[in-house]
Amino acid sequence: MQEYEGIALGDRDRMVVQLRHHGGHDGVTGSCHQLLLDGRKSLLVDCGLFQGAETAEAGGDDDDRHRVTFPVADIVALVVTHVHIDHVGRIPWLLAAGYQGPIICSEPSAELLPLMLEDAFRLAVTTRRDVVDNYLRMVKGRLVPLAYKTPHTLLDTAERRVRIRLQPAGHILGSAYVECDLLDRRTGVEKRIVFSGDLGAPWAPLLAAPRPPYRADLLVLESTYGDRLHEDRRARRERLRQAIVRAMADRGSVLIPAFSIGRTQEILYELEEMLGRGTVPDFEVILDSPLADRITDAYSHLQPWWDKEAQRRLAGGRNPLHFPQLRTVSGHEDHLELVEELRRTGRPAVVVAGSGMCTGGRIVNYLKAMLGDRRHCVLFVGYQAAGTPGRDILTYGPKGGYVFLDGEKVVIRTSIATIGGYSAHADQAGLVRFATRMRRPPEVIRLVHGEVEAREALRLALAQAGSGVVVPAGR
Repeated sequence: MQEYEGIALGDRDRMVVQLRHHGGHDGVTGSCHQLLLDGRKSLLVDCGLFQGAETAEAGGDDDDRHRVTFPVADIVALVVTHVHIDHVGRIPWLLAAGYQGPIICSEPSAELLPLMLEDAFRLAVTTRRDVVDNYLRMVKGRLVPLAYKTPHTLLDTAERRVRIRLQPAGHILGSAYVECDLLDRRTGVEKRIVFSGDLGAPWAPLLAAPRPPYRADLLVLESTYGDRLHEDRRARRERLRQAIVRAMADRGSVLIPAFSIGRTQEILYELEEMLGRGTVPDFEVILDSPLADRITDAYSHLQPWWDKEAQRRLAGGRNPLHFPQLRTVSGHEDHLELVEELRRTGRPAVVVAGSGMCTGGRIVNYLKAMLGDRRHCVLFVGYQAAGTPGRDILTYGPKGGYVFLDGEKVVIRTSIATIGGYSAHADQAGLVRFATRMRRPPEVIRLVHGEVEAREALRLALAQAGSGVVVPAGR
């Protein structure tokens, strides 16, 4: 746990902002940031799980490495930027530590968060139905859905007023960045701190691209892809199409490890587009993830938050998340039978299954059965953190190497492809655009949520663009 760090903002209108990080400041998982509001009360932004190699850095056993060791009595609210597990997965430990306050999030996130937390709770804590139900009742009782762009007062005393506002972040459905306005009533000085959460890439299916805020004095900015540029939508869609056509020519299947929320729905959207336009031979799309299936149904109910392009497709009689070629697999026995069928026959299909970094879930069974067969293709469409099987497959697969899955050494003979443009994260250009196109750009930028190389590359790019002082967290 870091101590609070004072960040001085302004000259004549000076305010020292106190900030500390409990994860996500020197890596890409475990996001958890705490802002001191008035010397006594604080705001927590996200409370996520560590993943991959970062779990070892946190130390301890499976429970200790996620345990909340910082005081929680002074936290007036937890604000959730979005419902990915690396941003919300430590909520069970936060509640166990005694946190009693609200969980504030966007309206779509309020629908999606219980689904994600139920799955995480079952995996990390218990599958007992009564315990899970009690936990979910507790979570739902704490939820405070907040409409985008709507001010919400957290604190209003004779000394200080604190208001927050959520703005669309374009990362996944319901994602938001947080504007936090601190007014010191004694001096009249007001400062805005913006927590970016995870910002989305432009051209993302279903979601509009994020727009920068009007102003920020301190910007806490993610840097996941701070060292690279994404392909545009036309290029990435063509690469996806080519990967499918190539695998079918080899009479094989395409395996796509994908997170249950966000990436899965984007890929389904693009596959429906190809099939609807006839740009690929007809093939079966298999969604083999009970959680992703439930999330996809929830996405369908949240259509009012889809972007204009998706709304037009619906109006034209096509549903990009439910189409004739889509098959969902629920039962575990059905899953195992399908894995064996594809292994044996090699019939053309596109399989979308979790987890996105191959750390568990049903994709592992497909990989163990099919990585050794040259007919197939593993297609990565998202970030692979260091220390995960996904990163190992991506690194050693093209060299004819191997990966350990469930403790078993598996030789990699499939083709390996990656499409960076399908990342749900903004690339370097998008991050620089967000930071520098405000009417009143930030005086200080604190870089978080990125590996060292990505943070340093983004720092240099921001400096070249003439941004304010850039301070990578963890220094």
